[in-house]
Amino acid sequence: QVHLAESGGGTVPAGDSLRLACVVSGGALSSYNVGWFRQVPGKERKFVAALSRNYGITFYDGAVKGRFTGSRDNTKNTFYLQMDNLKTDDTARYYCAARTAMSIDGYDQEWGYEFWGPGTQVTVSS
Repeated sequence: QVHLAESGGGTVPAGDSLRLACVVSGGALSSYNVGWFRQVPGKERKFVAALSRNYGITFYDGAVKGRFTGSRDNTKNTFYLQMDNLKTDDTARYYCAARTAMSIDGYDQEWGYEFWGPGTQVTVSS
């Protein structure tokens, strides 16, 4: 059984940075395409970033492109989301996710991912 666990959330002022980490257990990270999503209360979970299993391909939502950077370290079974120049609109609970599908379909959709972490809260104050 694959388990994911996020860490690195917290409360920071606008303009600061945070780095989220997601540790994968029960499987090899190298087997999965992975992603980050975020959700605020009362709203749907939204795509933030995705990292391919191979070739270092990344995708970002337009709201975070240029400020957030995804990376992965398969030797540590961990992938990351570096968040710079945080804005109050980035306040949300952030979830990491993993998918076995090799197709690009669904990389930015909740249904595209089989495994999820419990989430970590990020709060950006003005």
